[in-house]
Amino acid sequence: MISEKIVIKNEVGLHARPASEFVKIAEKFSSSVRLCKDGIWINGKSILAILTLAAEKGSEVILEVKGKDAEKAFKALKAVLVGS
Repeated sequence: MISEKIVIKNEVGLHARPASEFVKIAEKFSSSVRLCKDGIWINGKSILAILTLAAEKGSEVILEVKGKDAEKAFKALKAVLVGS
């Protein structure tokens, strides 16, 4: 399992378009993906759950990835959160 606290640097935060991109990437991997903001854990493969976090630029989230391809998944998903 890989888990890290990440500050969202994407200009628009984790709203519609970046959330959609995040889910599309997450679904490519077999690993489970979870996000946490303010103590609330959600499924990182659910766009509705991600949108409920209301994670704006500057928000701190914990990205947790667990599974066989966790390292590759974590790297790709972190890139969405930091906007690179």
